[in-house]
Amino acid sequence: MLTALRITLLAAVVALFSPVVVADDCVDCHRVETRNIVTDWQISRHHTEDVGCRDCHKGRHKSAEDVGKLKTVTAETCAKCHEERFEQFAKGKHALAWAAVEAMPTTHALPMALSHGMKGCGGCHKLGLKDEQAVEQLKEEGSMFGHASCDACHTRHTFSVVEAQQPQACQTCHMGFDHPQWEMWSSSKHGVRYLLAQSGVLPDDTSAPSCQDCHMVDGDHEVRTAWGFLAVRLPLPEDEQWAADQVTILQALGVLDPEGNPTARLDVVKAADVARLTQEDFDRERNKMIAVCGDCHSDNFARAELAKADDMIREADHLLAEAIRVIAGLYADGILEKPEGYAYAFPDLLYFHDAPTSIETRLFEMHLKHRMRAFQGAFHANPDYALWYGWSEMVRDLQDIREKAEELRSRATAGH
Repeated sequence: MLTALRITLLAAVVALFSPVVVADDCVDCHRVETRNIVTDWQISRHHTEDVGCRDCHKGRHKSAEDVGKLKTVTAETCAKCHEERFEQFAKGKHALAWAAVEAMPTTHALPMALSHGMKGCGGCHKLGLKDEQAVEQLKEEGSMFGHASCDACHTRHTFSVVEAQQPQACQTCHMGFDHPQWEMWSSSKHGVRYLLAQSGVLPDDTSAPSCQDCHMVDGDHEVRTAWGFLAVRLPLPEDEQWAADQVTILQALGVLDPEGNPTARLDVVKAADVARLTQEDFDRERNKMIAVCGDCHSDNFARAELAKADDMIREADHLLAEAIRVIAGLYADGILEKPEGYAYAFPDLLYFHDAPTSIETRLFEMHLKHRMRAFQGAFHANPDYALWYGWSEMVRDLQDIREKAEELRSRATAGH
């Protein structure tokens, strides 16, 4: 038995350091130039299945000067072998990440390093489907933006399934200013128990959901939530006040005009799939989540907890809608000059940090930072985020916006 073990270990060492069996002369050069890429590939499933460099990259090149001859690897490349996962991915929101960031009016004013250079929005929103024409154009421009897809989670060149199943695989993108899901989850009871089990403090079979357990059930790559990223939906709520508040928010998002009619931007929202636009679509995603919660909780408990998070959206919407109306009133009364790029007499929440005054910037932060934390904290079972980093901050934002509005009106009156 000991001899057999020695033979197995020796075979593994030989396989790692001996010339690769796969007929791929890329390896000889890259073992010198980028040896860790070769190492990652050698420990991958691709290597054991004789999937070589040209199977994914295609083309031939001999030096750094002619790498443009290689085929850019996209999600469609992976689809040739992983068709089922690709079809799931193509139906979910991750596939539209590139389109979503390109649709935002403010991202086009960012420095190139932050967008196409992937040091900001582009660093995560490179994930997504693109047609070949778009990719070729980006290559001609010398940009790497938009090339990666599957390897955002399955890091190249190991493309490990085990790595992508860990919550840390989600951490790089789902953290920070406007979507701190990692911070919320990892400091919630769910996250704490999972990370303790992951580190060996608790048993491996400890009940504790990861990101993938809730959002990628059984490995399904179609990732979507009932409320969507912006927590707006159709049909409008039956609660009249909440419905009015959501209309105001939709107007400030530019998807409804001042009379409440749909705008061209609603088509962008539909195309990017950032909101559920029918009751059936909402119920489908909500019921999926209730089923996930049912692995540990009763159906009644799960429905009640999700309803509380819905209530958190309602409360946050009332604060945000009032703040929007305050600034819209300043536009209407000529106290504050409406920025040239805004289509309607509402502050445009999609312009983010490009807001021209401090009162408008405060509204942007209230919407994209604090409202996000209020409702996302509730859904991620993190009461501190829902209260102190979310709702409480929104209360203070609204108070500050009211005071600044009064100051602006007083100055305007004094000026007359």
